Amino acid sequence: MTDPLHAEALDTFGRLLEEAGATGMADPNAMTVATAGSDGRPSARTVLLKSFDARGFAFYTHLDSPKGRDLRANPHAALLFLWRHLREAGVQVRIEGDVVQVDAAEADAYFASRPRMSQLGAWASTQSATLASREAFDARLAEVEARFEGSEVPRPPGWGGFRVVPVSFEFWYGAGFRLHERWCYERGGEGRWTKRMLYP
Repeated sequence: MTDPLHAEALDTFGRLLEEAGATGMADPNAMTVATAGSDGRPSARTVLLKSFDARGFAFYTHLDSPKGRDLRANPHAALLFLWRHLREAGVQVRIEGDVVQVDAAEADAYFASRPRMSQLGAWASTQSATLASREAFDARLAEVEARFEGSEVPRPPGWGGFRVVPVSFEFWYGAGFRLHERWCYERGGEGRWTKRMLYP
């Protein structure tokens, strides 16, 4: 069974995500993903959260991209959601956790739900590798379109997802004069969660 405080943190996140979406903002599910490679050097980028539940927070990418290589070498990550226009002075949610790869069936199901052009783009792109010109990419895309014309586009080899399994959540509610409200949920060594308030 889910620990009650873990369930509370997930419910709080879900309500905040719905609240952000109700504002009409673009991509309320955008999040910064911070990783570090085997050399310990940090790197961060923005991706889109595609699902979350008691198992964790999932996003998808080319597995041989820089973030994919980082996460396979050092399977830990930090996530940051920032909703600047929410409530009095913005809301941030920080999540830190261990990382596991999404299984093939789940990755297949998500890939099948993507728009066709996004599917084709995943085949045409060698994510983050040097590109000679935009024309070169357009040519690769045209080749892929011709290859799969009249058929479904399968998930490319080396394209999949990662799930961040939280060990901590921090909910930061902005307030005037930097008098913010902060709540931290943490998973202990035996899997039990605790909750505490933090100074601004």
